[in-house]
Amino acid sequence: MFRRERSIPLRGSAAALCNNLSVLQQRNLTHFGVVHGPSAQLLSAAPEGVPLAQRQLHAKEGAGVSSPLITQVHWCVLPYRVLLVLASHRGIQMYESDGSVMVYWHALDSGDASLVQAVFARGIAASGHFICVGAWSGRVLVFDIPAKGPHIVLSEELAGHQTPVTDIATEPAQGQDCVADMVTADDSGLLCVWRSGPEFKLLTQIPGFGVPCPSVQLWQGTIAAGYGDGQVRLYEASTGTLHVQINAHARAVCALDLAPDVGKLLSAAEDTFVHIWKLSRSPESGYIEVEHCHGECVPDTQVCGARFCDPSGSSFAVTGYDLAEILRFSSM
Repeated sequence: MFRRERSIPLRGSAAALCNNLSVLQQRNLTHFGVVHGPSAQLLSAAPEGVPLAQRQLHAKEGAGVSSPLITQVHWCVLPYRVLLVLASHRGIQMYESDGSVMVYWHALDSGDASLVQAVFARGIAASGHFICVGAWSGRVLVFDIPAKGPHIVLSEELAGHQTPVTDIATEPAQGQDCVADMVTADDSGLLCVWRSGPEFKLLTQIPGFGVPCPSVQLWQGTIAAGYGDGQVRLYEASTGTLHVQINAHARAVCALDLAPDVGKLLSAAEDTFVHIWKLSRSPESGYIEVEHCHGECVPDTQVCGARFCDPSGSSFAVTGYDLAEILRFSSM
């Protein structure tokens, strides 16, 4: 069971975007990132929920007359450093983890876009010393990140999607060959499974079924995918085999997260509910088994972001549209 803790006030509400909450735990502080319009709000809080610091970051202007809208903020934990990545309608910005110094700016090329097509980046994840960011074109941009300094290089563009990328999930490959350690999702519901490395390799594709897949996670070779019809599906990453189909929510899933230490899966949706599920693999059959652990309703709120605050899944946070605070829950 979870109980409501002291919430963290925001200067404005979270934008109505999927995956609109990023969490980074460092020492005794928890850092939160939330997007609203052309700015991202960064907050740090002590364990008891007392806000200690706030910072506003704005999207780099680039070409154009109007301020670009930020689509996602996400902390990327790399082997030797942590970078904060902002994706927007104009480009991709990378900062030092506290947002104090911008170390890289990549402008999006709108040359391939039609006059009626929106240009944006969305879906951010770290894999080894690479940071991968999805784009409206269906491409995934792979940036090679040095151990320090601003000499970041766009090393590769991955082609696997025909519609805009929605989310990217990764997990450490642990030195095994031919291991699927990254999955990308798009607006058609298609999932592409990759092996990362100096050259990324597409291993398999899992077809969609007519609804978007706004959020994906990867845990011990299992893909968890949340869809626009409220379903959460669990696939074998290496083969694309469907293990479990959960009718988890009454409306579109807007965020998934995993607590890697214990195999807990968090799902949040536009139906105002956040659910926590326990994943385990049957020793007899090898199939993934799912147990429902907890459900939390956030009344009269369009939930748009939810994340665990620690690797053991003992606490989580939730954002909602028109909600000027980050809600926090911890296990009793």
